[in-house]
Amino acid sequence: MRASLIQIAVDPDEPVDARRARAARLVREESGRADLVVLPELWTVGAFASDLFAAESEPLNGPTHRAMAGAARDAGVWLHAGSFVETEAGALYNTSLVLSPDGELAASYRKIHRFGFDQGEAVLMAAGEDLVTVDLPHLTVGVGTCYDLRFPELFRGLVDAGAQAFVVPAGWPARRRAHWTLLARARAVENQAYVLACGTAGTHAGVEQAGHSIVVDPWGEVLAEAGPGEEVLRVELDPGRVATTREDFPALKDRVLGVEAPKRSTPTRP
Repeated sequence: MRASLIQIAVDPDEPVDARRARAARLVREESGRADLVVLPELWTVGAFASDLFAAESEPLNGPTHRAMAGAARDAGVWLHAGSFVETEAGALYNTSLVLSPDGELAASYRKIHRFGFDQGEAVLMAAGEDLVTVDLPHLTVGVGTCYDLRFPELFRGLVDAGAQAFVVPAGWPARRRAHWTLLARARAVENQAYVLACGTAGTHAGVEQAGHSIVVDPWGEVLAEAGPGEEVLRVELDPGRVATTREDFPALKDRVLGVEAPKRSTPTRP
């Protein structure tokens, strides 16, 4: 499976419609190069531009959905369209879309762990509740977003739901770039799964972004890593490597905590 991570730069002076058009063009350019394309978190507005969240919010089937569905269909790729600010019933969500090669919505995910420590996203957005996996050809993908990467129990839950790879769009700050790389590798190693972590470039509301999108294999080896600027990171994945890693080093079978104990049968006395 070929994957392309589009590390798009968010320019605050670029109108959002122009940014959507540019993202769609970049997705279309991956036609014939990728089976799966990934965009970063909140690329329509900027992950730290919280004062714009409400003004730039849109319904699930709004302009970002329509633009990305068209791009996925034109390119003939599975597209994780990063995330955007969704509005529903007066609430805001940090919502990701996964679109099939025919442009249909395969899944949506509302970010569960909101960043901000009682400010920004943490108070302006509602939390999602559901773990989401998507069955791609030959690979089941679990979905997380940015700050979710710090919570291993979410990814363990995705493994229990059948995930063999994780796609994590982010708007990760440059000052914590070391954590970004460390956590991506940790989630890969402990779950014996691929991690495709796609970040933004540029500066959001004065916060420099880390960039450095990264793809890690199920043994924790870095297959590819981007630089700090706008870039397309391309890599080939071997879906069979997940099964062989889990068979050759079956650590997941030794789980104790968080695993439901098998029910014991009580012998019936004669």
